[in-house]
This record gives sequence, structure tokens and C-alpha cells, in this order.
Amino acid sequence: MFSALDISTSALVAQRIRITAIAGNIANISTTHNERGEPHPYQPRYVTFQADPAVGAFGAKGVRVSGVRVEDRPPRYKYEPGHPDAIQQGPMRGYVAYPNINLMTEFTDALEAARAYEANLGAIEITKDMTQQTLRILA
Repeated sequence: MFSALDISTSALVAQRIRITAIAGNIANISTTHNERGEPHPYQPRYVTFQADPAVGAFGAKGVRVSGVRVEDRPPRYKYEPGHPDAIQQGPMRGYVAYPNINLMTEFTDALEAARAYEANLGAIEITKDMTQQTLRILA
């Protein structure tokens, strides 16, 4: 019965990491330079999951984060010649490179992650109730 709690807990941790990555993508949707101040748009991060055979029992498995990959997408360009990060030379002069992040996709992913998180909280509550009922029967 406790393995069910472990499985749901592993999913909660994985979804929390996913929500954190999504929040970072949304927060940096207008970031046009890196940590060193060089003009370079933010690259979005995406979390990948995999089954965790170390968590679970009776054929059921937990989940874990297998990695957070940085998506190397070409930036979207916007003409803003007065911007400090605007390209100064060449055919793209006056354009600013912004991260290629789709806000609607990020919101949809955040909603999906939040619903998965809520579902696992519900599974934990049901497991706790079943454990309490079992202890009442046995006592």
C-alpha cells in the first residue's frame, strides 16, 4: 500500500520540476541576452520523464525526470533599432533576436502539469483513506 504513495510522490516531484521549467520559459519570454550580457536569446527548457523501476511494486512503476533539455530553436526576430541588443551590422541590422517560445503552448503545458499534479494528490488522498479503513477493520 505504501508503494502507491511512493509512485504518486515520484509523480508529484516530476510534475513540480516540469512546472518550474515552464515557469522559467514564461518568465524569460522577452530575454534577449545571456548571463554575461551578450546578445543571445533565452533557450527554452523542456523536462523529459521516464519510468523509475526503483519506485513501485507489483508491476507498477514510478516516474522520474530523465533530463531537462535546452531546445536549440532559431530565435524570432523583431525590428527594434533602438533596442540595446539590436543587431548592429549586416542584413539583420536593427533586429532583436527574441526567444522562440509559444506562450499558448507553455500555458497549455502548465495546465496539463497542474492537472497531473492534482490527480496525484487525489491518488494520495485515496490511498490514505484506504489505509485508514484497513486499520479500522483490523483493529
